[in-house]
Amino acid sequence: MLSKFRFLTAGESHGKCLTAIIDGIPSGFDIDVDYINNELSRRQKGYGRGGRMKIETDKVEITSGVRFGKTIGSPVSLVIQNKDFENWEKIMSVFPQDNTDEKSFSQCRPGHADYAGSIKYNHTDLRNVLERSSARKTAIEVAVGAVAKQILKPFGINCSSKIIQIGKTEENFHEEIDRAKESGDSVGGVFEVTFENLPVGLGSYVQWDRMLDGKIAQAVMSIPAVKGVFIGNSNASEMYGSEYHDEMFIENGKVVRKSNNAGGIEGGMTNGETLVIKVYMKPIPTMPKPLNTVDLKTKQECKAHFERSDTCAVEACSVIAENRIACVLADEFLLKFGGDSFVEISRKLSSL
Repeated sequence: MLSKFRFLTAGESHGKCLTAIIDGIPSGFDIDVDYINNELSRRQKGYGRGGRMKIETDKVEITSGVRFGKTIGSPVSLVIQNKDFENWEKIMSVFPQDNTDEKSFSQCRPGHADYAGSIKYNHTDLRNVLERSSARKTAIEVAVGAVAKQILKPFGINCSSKIIQIGKTEENFHEEIDRAKESGDSVGGVFEVTFENLPVGLGSYVQWDRMLDGKIAQAVMSIPAVKGVFIGNSNASEMYGSEYHDEMFIENGKVVRKSNNAGGIEGGMTNGETLVIKVYMKPIPTMPKPLNTVDLKTKQECKAHFERSDTCAVEACSVIAENRIACVLADEFLLKFGGDSFVEISRKLSSL
């Protein structure tokens, strides 16, 4: 698959830090650390968040690729320190002499990666699965996405998100979350992400793995707890073709639409309309009221392992989705209009 804006992340939930390396950013782009930190703060907010948010106040450190606030064309590296690491230093040690059973567990949590991860990677201590499969890693992904947003922003591309539903209700969100919390349960929901002012032609129809809607779906579906992604009008399957497809008109010499049921994508490409993505998130599977499960060591039935968790993280998930999608769009933008510098890209766009 072609890629221009590419990145890798590393780090565990209770490890020393989360890190990322981003490759492919041209020189001359303004990168504001405060903007990244604001995105990290947005990720930590939302009604129904758990105890971890009281411990961590995420701040990013840029350790390469930016000088005097501008990218210089080399890889950009980011680091977020885990403040809680001081309480886990021995437990998460890289040294064999520190090996301990403290905080290890073997009681699978239904809905988590515990069982499948233990089989795949041959782990009996499910701590080894939890630490990387945890949604904690999305903090560094948001930081990467905040860089991607700053690649798109100079060209007028902006995004936003909103909560549509929490649990079974489309209103009184706090009451729904409170009910779940009081019963030791959790609750999911639905949210919508939009990107405006995208140029026509990001993505491609020529190969399946270059279609933009597929790339967006993969990026969002891989967020922990996301179970569904819909682009455009989610009632499409109930509509006639004459109702659904967005008719085209000419106004002042330009092609315009009076509807956007396609959600900004036709044939795997942006069509100039607002990109609209609806995301469905399941309830978080770690709950104070644990579910029935099995202990992989004793092979006995038991109650699931519990660690602090959120009652609801739909609002946080919407921020993560914004930034995951921004990475996809920045990649496609640089593939289409790419150059080695901001000046070169701007020149290409101005000639269109």
